[in-house]
Amino acid sequence: MAQPVRRKPAPPPTDDAPPLDSSTFELRYRYSRARRNARIRQRQENRLARFRFYIVMAVLVAIAIAFVVGAWHTIQHVFGI
Repeated sequence: MAQPVRRKPAPPPTDDAPPLDSSTFELRYRYSRARRNARIRQRQENRLARFRFYIVMAVLVAIAIAFVVGAWHTIQHVFGI
């Protein structure tokens, strides 16, 4: 049977640890904020693209209906239906 891996305990923190750079935190924060804003902007763009698609489809359907009605009217006039 497999035996669990024995882990060594983490060494206690020492006073020789390098100091943390505060500019790294600020850069990471700005990076995260930029990614979040990009996601929000992408969602808005997708919503607007979907809206534009439905508007264009409605216009095309209206034009197609206008052509069908015009053709039907012309057919009735030519053949005297």
